[in-house]
Amino acid sequence: MGGYDYTAVGHVTADVFADGSVRPGGSALYSALQAARLGRRALIITQGVEQQIAELLAPYRPELALEIHPAKHTTTLKTSGQGAGRTQRLLAWAGPIGHTIAVDTSILHLAPVARETAAEWRGRADFIGLTPQGLVRTWARLGAEIGHVELAPRQLPRRCDAIVISRAERDSCAWLIEGVERGPRRRGSARAGARAGGTARARRAVVAVTGGADATALHIPGRETLELQVPHIEHFVDDLGAGDVFAAAFFIALREERPPVEAAAFANAAAAVRIGGAGPGAVGERGAIEARLHALR
Repeated sequence: MGGYDYTAVGHVTADVFADGSVRPGGSALYSALQAARLGRRALIITQGVEQQIAELLAPYRPELALEIHPAKHTTTLKTSGQGAGRTQRLLAWAGPIGHTIAVDTSILHLAPVARETAAEWRGRADFIGLTPQGLVRTWARLGAEIGHVELAPRQLPRRCDAIVISRAERDSCAWLIEGVERGPRRRGSARAGARAGGTARARRAVVAVTGGADATALHIPGRETLELQVPHIEHFVDDLGAGDVFAAAFFIALREERPPVEAAAFANAAAAVRIGGAGPGAVGERGAIEARLHALR
Protein backbone atom coordinates (compact mmCIF):
# COMPACT_ATOMS: atom_id res chain seq x y z
CA MET A 1 0.00 0.00 0.00
CA GLY A 2 1.55 3.27 -1.08
CA GLY A 3 1.68 6.38 1.02
CA TYR A 4 0.84 7.17 4.64
CA ASP A 5 -1.95 9.02 6.36
CA TYR A 6 0.37 10.77 8.82
CA THR A 7 4.12 11.31 8.63
CA ALA A 8 5.96 12.89 11.55
CA VAL A 9 9.52 14.15 11.01
CA GLY A 10 11.78 14.77 13.99
CA HIS A 11 14.09 13.15 16.49
CA VAL A 12 12.86 10.27 18.58
CA THR A 13 14.51 10.97 21.93
CA ALA A 14 15.73 9.08 24.94
CA ASP A 15 14.14 10.90 27.87
CA VAL A 16 16.08 10.57 31.13
CA PHE A 17 14.28 11.36 34.40
CA ALA A 18 15.45 12.30 37.88
CA ASP A 19 15.12 8.71 39.14
CA GLY A 20 17.41 7.49 36.36
CA SER A 21 14.66 5.87 34.31
CA VAL A 22 14.69 6.23 30.52
CA ARG A 23 11.75 6.12 28.14
CA PRO A 24 11.21 7.06 24.50
CA GLY A 25 10.00 10.55 23.69
CA GLY A 26 9.99 13.33 21.16
CA SER A 27 7.24 15.12 19.31
CA ALA A 28 7.45 12.74 16.35
CA LEU A 29 6.76 9.73 18.57
CA TYR A 30 3.88 11.17 20.58
CA SER A 31 2.16 12.67 17.55
CA ALA A 32 2.59 9.63 15.28
CA LEU A 33 1.38 7.32 18.04
CA GLN A 34 -1.71 9.49 18.52
CA ALA A 35 -2.33 9.35 14.78
CA ALA A 36 -2.01 5.57 14.79
CA ARG A 37 -4.47 5.28 17.68
CA LEU A 38 -6.89 7.40 15.70
CA GLY A 39 -6.76 4.77 12.97
CA ARG A 40 -4.19 6.39 10.69
CA ARG A 41 -1.26 4.69 8.98
CA ALA A 42 1.58 6.54 10.64
CA LEU A 43 5.26 6.87 9.79
CA ILE A 44 8.09 8.41 11.82
CA ILE A 45 11.10 9.76 9.93
CA THR A 46 13.88 10.24 12.46
CA GLN A 47 17.63 10.23 13.00
CA GLY A 48 19.87 8.64 15.60
CA VAL A 49 21.52 5.35 16.59
CA GLU A 50 19.42 2.77 14.77
CA GLN A 51 19.61 -0.03 17.35
CA GLN A 52 18.92 2.30 20.27
CA ILE A 53 15.86 3.84 18.61
CA ALA A 54 14.58 0.42 17.59
CA GLU A 55 14.88 -0.77 21.19
CA LEU A 56 13.20 2.36 22.59
CA LEU A 57 10.28 1.98 20.20
CA ALA A 58 9.94 -1.80 20.40
CA PRO A 59 6.65 -1.67 22.39
CA TYR A 60 5.07 0.56 19.73
CA ARG A 61 6.44 -0.94 16.53
CA PRO A 62 3.26 -2.88 15.70
CA GLU A 63 1.49 0.49 15.50
CA LEU A 64 4.08 2.55 13.63
CA ALA A 65 6.24 2.50 10.52
CA LEU A 66 9.76 3.77 11.10
CA GLU A 67 12.46 5.30 8.90
CA ILE A 68 15.74 5.89 10.74
CA HIS A 69 18.60 7.89 9.28
CA PRO A 70 21.78 6.82 11.09
CA ALA A 71 23.74 9.18 13.32
CA LYS A 72 26.48 8.79 15.93
CA HIS A 73 24.13 9.74 18.74
CA THR A 74 20.46 9.62 19.63
CA THR A 75 19.08 12.89 20.97
CA THR A 76 18.90 12.50 24.75
CA LEU A 77 17.08 14.88 27.08
CA LYS A 78 17.27 15.03 30.86
CA THR A 79 13.87 16.17 32.08
CA SER A 80 12.89 17.65 35.44
CA GLY A 81 9.52 18.98 36.59
CA GLN A 82 6.22 19.25 34.76
CA GLY A 83 4.18 21.80 32.85
CA ALA A 84 5.41 25.39 33.02
CA GLY A 85 8.01 24.31 35.60
CA ARG A 86 9.64 21.72 33.33
CA THR A 87 13.34 22.12 32.51
CA GLN A 88 15.33 20.03 30.06
CA ARG A 89 19.01 19.55 29.38
CA LEU A 90 20.43 18.24 26.13
CA LEU A 91 22.79 15.36 26.89
CA ALA A 92 23.30 14.11 23.33
CA TRP A 93 22.20 15.32 19.89
CA ALA A 94 21.57 13.41 16.67
CA GLY A 95 22.22 16.55 14.62
CA PRO A 96 20.20 18.17 11.83
CA ILE A 97 18.42 16.01 9.29
CA GLY A 98 20.73 17.27 6.59
CA HIS A 99 19.10 16.01 3.42
CA THR A 100 15.79 16.59 1.71
CA ILE A 101 13.30 14.04 2.96
CA ALA A 102 10.94 12.22 0.61
CA VAL A 103 7.32 11.86 1.68
CA ASP A 104 4.05 10.48 0.34
CA THR A 105 1.46 11.39 2.91
CA SER A 106 -1.90 12.97 3.60
CA ILE A 107 -0.61 14.86 6.67
CA LEU A 108 3.03 15.90 7.07
CA HIS A 109 3.90 16.97 10.60
CA LEU A 110 7.23 18.78 10.97
CA ALA A 111 7.96 17.93 14.60
CA PRO A 112 11.44 19.10 15.66
CA VAL A 113 12.66 18.88 19.24
CA ALA A 114 16.22 20.17 18.78
CA ARG A 115 16.67 22.24 15.62
CA GLU A 116 16.77 19.18 13.37
CA THR A 117 14.13 19.59 10.67
CA ALA A 118 14.49 21.55 7.46
CA ALA A 119 11.69 23.54 5.85
CA GLU A 120 11.87 21.63 2.56
CA TRP A 121 10.85 18.15 1.42
CA ARG A 122 9.97 16.40 -1.82
CA GLY A 123 6.94 14.34 -2.69
CA ARG A 124 3.25 14.53 -1.81
CA ALA A 125 2.02 16.20 1.36
CA ASP A 126 -1.62 17.29 1.26
CA PHE A 127 -1.73 18.98 4.68
CA ILE A 128 1.26 20.56 6.45
CA GLY A 129 1.33 20.87 10.23
CA LEU A 130 4.14 22.43 12.26
CA THR A 131 5.07 22.34 15.94
CA PRO A 132 8.02 24.75 16.07
CA GLN A 133 9.18 24.07 19.64
CA GLY A 134 12.44 22.53 18.45
CA LEU A 135 13.14 25.41 16.08
CA VAL A 136 13.19 27.97 18.89
CA ARG A 137 15.30 25.93 21.29
CA THR A 138 18.93 26.74 21.97
CA TRP A 139 21.67 25.37 24.23
CA ALA A 140 25.17 26.59 25.00
CA ARG A 141 26.73 23.12 25.09
CA LEU A 142 25.81 19.52 25.73
CA GLY A 143 24.56 19.20 29.29
CA ALA A 144 23.32 22.79 29.40
CA GLU A 145 19.74 23.72 30.07
CA ILE A 146 17.66 24.37 26.97
CA GLY A 147 16.53 27.97 26.41
CA HIS A 148 14.55 29.76 23.70
CA VAL A 149 15.30 32.13 20.84
CA GLU A 150 13.06 33.85 18.31
CA LEU A 151 11.68 31.81 15.44
CA ALA A 152 13.45 32.70 12.18
CA PRO A 153 11.25 33.22 9.08
CA ARG A 154 13.51 30.98 6.99
CA GLN A 155 12.63 28.07 9.27
CA LEU A 156 8.99 28.07 8.16
CA PRO A 157 7.94 25.63 5.44
CA ARG A 158 6.88 27.06 2.12
CA ARG A 159 3.29 26.20 2.99
CA CYS A 160 1.64 25.57 6.32
CA ASP A 161 -1.96 24.70 7.12
CA ALA A 162 -1.83 24.58 10.92
CA ILE A 163 0.67 25.41 13.67
CA VAL A 164 0.61 24.41 17.34
CA ILE A 165 2.68 26.42 19.82
CA SER A 166 2.92 25.96 23.57
CA ARG A 167 2.75 28.82 26.04
CA ALA A 168 6.50 28.37 26.63
CA GLU A 169 7.22 29.20 22.98
CA ARG A 170 4.66 31.97 22.53
CA ASP A 171 7.09 34.86 22.99
CA SER A 172 9.53 33.27 20.52
CA CYS A 173 6.75 33.04 17.91
CA ALA A 174 4.94 36.31 18.69
CA TRP A 175 5.59 37.86 15.25
CA LEU A 176 4.17 34.77 13.56
CA ILE A 177 0.97 34.90 15.61
CA GLU A 178 0.61 38.61 14.93
CA GLY A 179 1.07 37.98 11.21
CA VAL A 180 -1.65 35.33 11.15
CA GLU A 181 -4.03 37.68 12.96
CA ARG A 182 -3.35 40.79 10.89
CA GLY A 183 -1.60 39.67 7.72
CA PRO A 184 1.83 40.93 6.62
CA ARG A 185 2.45 44.67 6.81
CA ARG A 186 5.05 46.77 5.05
CA ARG A 187 7.93 47.97 7.15
CA GLY A 188 11.26 49.47 6.34
CA SER A 189 13.89 47.13 7.77
CA ALA A 190 15.32 44.00 6.18
CA ARG A 191 14.41 42.06 9.31
CA ALA A 192 10.83 43.24 9.07
CA GLY A 193 10.82 42.25 5.41
CA ALA A 194 12.00 38.75 6.31
CA ARG A 195 9.24 38.52 8.90
CA ALA A 196 6.69 39.67 6.34
CA GLY A 197 7.87 36.93 4.01
CA GLY A 198 7.54 34.39 6.80
CA THR A 199 4.04 35.51 7.72
CA ALA A 200 3.07 35.51 4.05
CA ARG A 201 3.99 31.84 3.87
CA ALA A 202 2.03 30.98 7.02
CA ARG A 203 -0.84 33.47 6.91
CA ARG A 204 -3.39 30.85 5.86
CA ALA A 205 -2.49 28.68 8.84
CA VAL A 206 -4.70 28.15 11.84
CA VAL A 207 -2.55 28.63 14.96
CA ALA A 208 -3.36 27.06 18.32
CA VAL A 209 -1.47 28.15 21.44
CA THR A 210 -1.78 25.60 24.24
CA GLY A 211 -1.55 26.76 27.82
CA GLY A 212 -1.55 23.67 30.00
CA ALA A 213 -4.48 23.99 32.39
CA ASP A 214 -5.25 27.46 30.98
CA ALA A 215 -7.40 28.08 27.93
CA THR A 216 -6.20 27.18 24.45
CA ALA A 217 -5.96 30.28 22.23
CA LEU A 218 -7.09 29.75 18.66
CA HIS A 219 -5.90 32.20 16.00
CA ILE A 220 -7.91 31.82 12.79
CA PRO A 221 -6.94 33.97 9.80
CA GLY A 222 -9.34 36.87 9.40
CA ARG A 223 -11.06 36.32 12.75
CA GLU A 224 -10.61 37.41 16.33
CA THR A 225 -8.70 35.15 18.68
CA LEU A 226 -10.90 32.55 20.38
CA GLU A 227 -10.27 30.90 23.74
CA LEU A 228 -11.33 27.35 24.53
CA GLN A 229 -11.36 26.06 28.07
CA VAL A 230 -9.51 22.79 28.59
CA PRO A 231 -10.97 19.76 30.39
CA HIS A 232 -10.49 19.52 34.13
CA ILE A 233 -8.00 16.79 35.00
CA GLU A 234 -9.10 14.83 38.06
CA HIS A 235 -6.03 12.61 38.18
CA PHE A 236 -2.99 14.38 36.78
CA VAL A 237 -0.19 11.89 36.14
CA ASP A 238 2.22 13.23 33.50
CA ASP A 239 1.93 15.90 30.80
CA LEU A 240 5.10 15.22 28.79
CA GLY A 241 4.07 14.94 25.14
CA ALA A 242 0.54 16.26 25.75
CA GLY A 243 1.13 19.17 23.37
CA ASP A 244 2.27 16.76 20.67
CA VAL A 245 -0.84 14.64 21.18
CA PHE A 246 -2.91 17.83 20.91
CA ALA A 247 -1.15 18.69 17.65
CA ALA A 248 -1.76 15.30 16.04
CA ALA A 249 -5.43 15.25 17.01
CA PHE A 250 -5.83 18.87 15.87
CA PHE A 251 -4.19 18.26 12.48
CA ILE A 252 -6.23 15.11 11.88
CA ALA A 253 -9.51 16.79 12.83
CA LEU A 254 -8.76 19.72 10.54
CA ARG A 255 -7.90 17.31 7.74
CA GLU A 256 -11.30 15.68 8.36
CA GLU A 257 -12.70 19.16 7.63
CA ARG A 258 -13.92 19.79 11.15
CA PRO A 259 -14.19 23.52 11.93
CA PRO A 260 -11.14 24.82 13.84
CA VAL A 261 -13.07 25.23 17.12
CA GLU A 262 -14.31 21.62 16.97
CA ALA A 263 -10.84 20.42 16.00
CA ALA A 264 -9.29 22.22 18.98
CA ALA A 265 -11.90 20.83 21.37
CA PHE A 266 -11.17 17.31 20.10
CA ALA A 267 -7.45 17.94 20.52
CA ASN A 268 -7.94 19.23 24.07
CA ALA A 269 -9.79 16.01 24.89
CA ALA A 270 -6.94 13.95 23.42
CA ALA A 271 -4.40 15.82 25.55
CA ALA A 272 -6.56 15.30 28.65
CA VAL A 273 -6.61 11.53 28.04
CA ARG A 274 -2.81 11.52 27.67
CA ILE A 275 -2.30 13.47 30.91
CA GLY A 276 -4.28 10.86 32.83
CA GLY A 277 -1.52 8.28 32.37
CA ALA A 278 2.26 7.95 32.12
CA GLY A 279 4.34 8.08 28.99
CA PRO A 280 3.53 7.15 25.39
CA GLY A 281 1.43 4.22 26.54
CA ALA A 282 -1.17 6.69 27.84
CA VAL A 283 -1.89 8.11 24.38
CA GLY A 284 -5.59 7.52 23.85
CA GLU A 285 -7.61 5.80 21.16
CA ARG A 286 -10.54 7.48 19.43
CA GLY A 287 -13.17 5.97 21.73
CA ALA A 288 -11.53 7.31 24.88
CA ILE A 289 -11.06 10.75 23.32
CA GLU A 290 -14.64 10.98 22.07
CA ALA A 291 -15.92 9.89 25.50
CA ARG A 292 -13.82 12.58 27.16
CA LEU A 293 -15.14 15.12 24.69
CA HIS A 294 -18.79 14.17 25.15
CA ALA A 295 -18.41 14.28 28.93
CA LEU A 296 -17.78 18.01 28.62
CA ARG A 297 -20.99 18.76 26.71
